[in-house]
Amino acid sequence: MKTYDIVIIGGGIVGLSSALALSKQKGLRLAVIEAESGVAAHQTGNNSGVIHSGLYYKPGSLKAKNCVDGREAMYRFCAENDIAYDKCGKIVVATRENELSGLAELKQRGGANGLKGIKELKGDQLKEYEPHVQGIAGLHIPETGIVDYKQVSETFARLIRKSGAEILLSTKFTGMKKNGSELVLETGQNPVHTKHLVNCGGLQSDRIAKACGVNPGVRIVPFRGEYYEINADKHYLVNNLIYPVPDPAFPFLGVHFTRMINGGREAGPNAVLAFKREGYRKTSFSLKDTLDTFTYPGFLKLGAKYMKMGLGEFYRSYYKKAFVRAVQRLIPEIESKDIVPGGAGVRAQALEANGALVDDFKIVEAERMIHVLNAPSPAATASLSIGEKIAHMALQNFSLS
Repeated sequence: MKTYDIVIIGGGIVGLSSALALSKQKGLRLAVIEAESGVAAHQTGNNSGVIHSGLYYKPGSLKAKNCVDGREAMYRFCAENDIAYDKCGKIVVATRENELSGLAELKQRGGANGLKGIKELKGDQLKEYEPHVQGIAGLHIPETGIVDYKQVSETFARLIRKSGAEILLSTKFTGMKKNGSELVLETGQNPVHTKHLVNCGGLQSDRIAKACGVNPGVRIVPFRGEYYEINADKHYLVNNLIYPVPDPAFPFLGVHFTRMINGGREAGPNAVLAFKREGYRKTSFSLKDTLDTFTYPGFLKLGAKYMKMGLGEFYRSYYKKAFVRAVQRLIPEIESKDIVPGGAGVRAQALEANGALVDDFKIVEAERMIHVLNAPSPAATASLSIGEKIAHMALQNFSLS
């Protein structure tokens, strides 16, 4: 019977980046267990592929530091491993006078986070970058890029296996028992024995923590982000990335336009409450997941605060004309016939019992365990930096360095 030194639960980009960092330790018996038949099956494999610059995040926060460090590490990793990427830049557009203060705040944050080359744009200067955009002012952010994070994750997995570590697919964590110095992880397959574990379970991370006897202090509430694809004959409307000025009271960036690394163009996302943690369709439903959400005091408080905004997101989800009106604020030329339903992703949003959205990374250490309980955007961008941080914590916490 094999006993690992560390088992990482979750084969998304954060779990894999942590394993990649740990795989540099010679002689470490390491494994990743993943419930699905392939890596990057959920949040990682269903996002828009943006390499974020670090513009939005509170200076000094884990998100800000890890995004800036991780962004540059991601560009280097892609170049070294022949992964297609494009450091194409983006513009953030103010369409109303009341957004100008928010735009100024973004510029200040970007500067505090070390971004270089931010350029203020006025009126028609926006059209030098995006000829079909309408706005009164904006920022050009040259350090933003695009990539396919599923390809990045598959490259992580290849390098992890090359180091001698294992990735056990179709191995779903269902529980844990302590047996002396070992942790016995129950799965749908054979039990997995380890001395230590790192929980990078994403949408299931709070439940995994509970099953390990750790109070997560938060509950995961799933939000589905729904995208439309722009028809090929209208790709010319979007050169690269076009974002609105985000609402500071809402944890999402707003409906925006993205050029994909494969050449496609997306508009979105809506951000609607999902009734299943892995619920990628409007019809997806889980009674357990829904009860978990609606019986949580934190969600009831959140719902009361954001009821109007939440209903607006659902309205745009089910009424295409409303979605089109939202994107026409940025590109007036776009019409309903120019877009078709595309993919969707589900964001694992950690929520505190008092209704507060956890905005930063949340990592909890326990005896022989580390639990990553909130890894929001820009987790994919920052993954190499986050992975190094988690690996360092593990080596220190588990006395393996």
